[in-house]
Amino acid sequence: MSIAAPADWKTLPGPTDPEGWIKRATEVAAVLAVDAAARDRAGATPHEEIRLLKDSGLVTLLGPAEHGGGGQKWPTAYKVVREVAKADGSIGQLLGYHYLWNWAARLVGTREQWEQVEAAAARDRWFFGGAVNPRDDDVVVRDEGDTLVFSGHKSFSTGSKVSDVTVLEGVLDGTDKHVFAIVPSDSPGLTFNDDWDNIGQRLTESGSVTLDGVRTPWAGAAGYVDKEFRPRVYNTLNVPIIQLVFVNFYLGIAAGALETAAAYTRTRSRAWLHGGYEKATDEPYVIDAYGDLTAKLWAAEALADRVAEEGQPLHDDPDAVTPADRGRFEVRVAAAKAISTEVALEVTSRIFEVTGARATATGQGLDRFWRNVRTHTLHDPVAYKRREVGRYVLTGDLPEPTWYS
Repeated sequence: MSIAAPADWKTLPGPTDPEGWIKRATEVAAVLAVDAAARDRAGATPHEEIRLLKDSGLVTLLGPAEHGGGGQKWPTAYKVVREVAKADGSIGQLLGYHYLWNWAARLVGTREQWEQVEAAAARDRWFFGGAVNPRDDDVVVRDEGDTLVFSGHKSFSTGSKVSDVTVLEGVLDGTDKHVFAIVPSDSPGLTFNDDWDNIGQRLTESGSVTLDGVRTPWAGAAGYVDKEFRPRVYNTLNVPIIQLVFVNFYLGIAAGALETAAAYTRTRSRAWLHGGYEKATDEPYVIDAYGDLTAKLWAAEALADRVAEEGQPLHDDPDAVTPADRGRFEVRVAAAKAISTEVALEVTSRIFEVTGARATATGQGLDRFWRNVRTHTLHDPVAYKRREVGRYVLTGDLPEPTWYS
């Protein structure tokens, strides 16, 4: 399968405003949509898809403009993820995770560190992966003078073989201190095990990774100065940021499912023989279902956009973020996560009610939307997101920062 980017992406200046970047994402989605179902069935490593993201400039969206980046803010990045996910949920996830890991140096590191990383990433169009599964605590980091050595195993490493660089995380030997570092994905000792074989998000390269003495300079340990970590409240925004990424590719997948189903209903679905209507589009229950699902999706999208705008001031002045600011944002993200999960699962399962039995044919690929949402929404239990919101409403308690809250 071949994926071709429009030639003018390489010869013309890139977008300069949010609207232009969202339009570019829509163009990328149109390319991906052509053979999305076939690529999902093939499950091949998405090298060409990532090349498409690079050629389009989407990988540099959050990068500094002076180094060739898009110079955009997080609300635009979330919308871009949503647009790409409409066509291909796996590539939407990869892009969203890339944005977080590209941002990780700024999130956790010192100013000198993140300025260096962001300049290089924008200039060379790096694609980021991450081996930071917090439920695996078996990566140990040894201090060898000026060098850190990572050894162990992570169950998941999204982006693995298609990434240029990988964010590693482990615990400093003999302490409870976590260390993040960015290393080239072809570093000696870093082995991606190619064992991702799940029902959905098949192209995310999310299999396990083995770290066998992966070496990196102490200077690359994010946020450490003279081997001591300098904490900020802003460091803890990784969870609400990535959860809002989840929200947006869930909603993108749902929107793609609804658009694909509607096209099928308009062109191929047949009216029920006992209903008295000539066309499926005249069936009252079909009309009602599309209205119901669309209203729910639009409402969830509106909440996601509102929460993204509420969070942007935290990025605009990272040193001023307080625990209360962070906690309130996390509660709002939790609400969006709960609603987006519910809506995406409902949309992607109910589309079959309004497309008909023939729409279940493998070649149609409508099942991929549900499989993708069902797979990733199990990342962490949505009940715990509702609990964060409920506790805040009843007691005013804000969630304490953890790997999942």
